[in-house]
Amino acid sequence: MTPRILIVDDEAPARARLATLLADIAAECPHELVGEAVQAQQALDSIATLAPDIVLLDVQMPGMTGIELAAHLAQAGPPGPAVIFVTAYDEYALKAFEVHALDYLLKPVRASRLADAIRRVNGLQQKQKLSEVASTLQSTRKNFSVQERGRLLLVPVAHVLYLKAEAKYVTLRTREREYLLEGSLSALEQEFSTQFIRVHRNALVARDAIIGVERGAQLVDADSETDKAQESWQVILQHIDDRLPISRRQWAGVKALVR
Repeated sequence: MTPRILIVDDEAPARARLATLLADIAAECPHELVGEAVQAQQALDSIATLAPDIVLLDVQMPGMTGIELAAHLAQAGPPGPAVIFVTAYDEYALKAFEVHALDYLLKPVRASRLADAIRRVNGLQQKQKLSEVASTLQSTRKNFSVQERGRLLLVPVAHVLYLKAEAKYVTLRTREREYLLEGSLSALEQEFSTQFIRVHRNALVARDAIIGVERGAQLVDADSETDKAQESWQVILQHIDDRLPISRRQWAGVKALVR
């Protein structure tokens, strides 16, 4: 499939530069430049009429920013264009990926880098329907985003030992400390099903962090509607002394993992 591309940037020289780069890589990276827009509303109108596959989007624009425009496109849902940010500001990279951007290019953009980004997006679109792209990207993210004291921190998924539901938050536990994460444990289970296993209705544990199980004290099985004391099993985790109970419902899956 030859991708249809829309350039969105409020600066004429920047649009001209991208158009020149696209012409330079046309032989190695076939595409069709279908139009240009100078601000968000014009971009939305162009997307509706031209149906581009890819939008090359600047961040800083008058009125609605590129981040806001990308968020609007993400909330509108599929089908819709893939977004590649092209900007002079590196500090917006995290926000860009939070609104499902597929790449983030810093100006001045090299022709080879632009070609790689377009080929990558085109490859995704050929393999999957656009309605599945956002889900695929989400399932492959490498970091959790945690708000803490006015800062946005990135916690690598590979560093997380377990996720535990606590009221409206989820406690995210690494070897060093705990973080509070907004979100649903069920949604996290679905997103990271290959990395984490549910051991209890309120806890997911990293599969690679489990080093064994042990008998616990006589505890009430919280998965049961009756308050009957049950002899429990607990997960043993590497690096930390925390023990998480295993519910009867999840015992078979955990047992198979530690055999």
